[in-house]
Amino acid sequence: MQVIDKCFDKVKKDCFKFIKLQETSTEKFSDKEEMIKSFLIPVCFSIAKKANNKKPYLVGLAGGQGTGKTTISSIIKIILEKYFKLKVFKISIDDFYKTRKERLNLSKKIHPMLMTRGVPGTHDVQMMLNFFKKAKSKNFKKIELPKFNKAIDDRAPKKNYYKIKEKPDVIIFEGWCVGAKSELNKTLEKSINSLEKTYDQKFTWRKYVNQQLKTNYKKLYSQLNCMIYLKAKNFGLLQKWRLKQEHKLWLKKKRVSSNKIMSKGDVINFMQTYQRITENMFKKMPKYASIVLNLNSNHQIKSAVYKNK
Repeated sequence: MQVIDKCFDKVKKDCFKFIKLQETSTEKFSDKEEMIKSFLIPVCFSIAKKANNKKPYLVGLAGGQGTGKTTISSIIKIILEKYFKLKVFKISIDDFYKTRKERLNLSKKIHPMLMTRGVPGTHDVQMMLNFFKKAKSKNFKKIELPKFNKAIDDRAPKKNYYKIKEKPDVIIFEGWCVGAKSELNKTLEKSINSLEKTYDQKFTWRKYVNQQLKTNYKKLYSQLNCMIYLKAKNFGLLQKWRLKQEHKLWLKKKRVSSNKIMSKGDVINFMQTYQRITENMFKKMPKYASIVLNLNSNHQIKSAVYKNK
């Protein structure tokens, strides 16, 4: 416990400063000290113990929409850098979305629903594999990676890209479907929401997405050294949190035109494209994730389960 306290004393200022930036006047983090001391610092000790300086230690971090992936991965990054003196690079799978033009071609060629970013098949997997390969290379050279701008639903200009100048000790790769596995073809034929029932009557979209998980994404996720999963209780709770997230975005960007913020109906429709894989992850992920952080209905981490890998 002493070592946890020592670590906390060293990182608390930076962690609290980051958390404060995430808060709004009505939305405050409760039990932040407990979250950092009881859960996130132990997670960092586990990562730091396994990281070596020969090649980056790849940490996957997944959780449904609104679970707090960005916040939690950012705090983990702060702790690893500040206390453990590790070089950490953090990126979201969202930054690797295919361009609008590429998704438009996909939507015409395979299924109109592939225009909507999010599901496996709408990311540039080859670019992610190349990134992992370059990061692990003995002769490390500067890496440039895209940044996705959700407001324009396309990649940001190249001048805004991430630039990695030195080899990271740890790479945190976060995203809602990171580590997801495919399901059996026979279970694909039962629609799980109105979106599937109405727009994917021949199962073309869901079969394509599942095939991507079975092949390209399986290869991608096999590169990860460790998998952290933020587990919410159910999908309804995720919808509630995602709506809250959108409201927070609205409070922060009141000066931005409101059409860039999703309405309640938009959020619910958008989340239906995520539902099948998210619910599958609820069932499967706790069996194979290295660390499961269980969230209660108040959005707080209530317990952690570690698996030896």
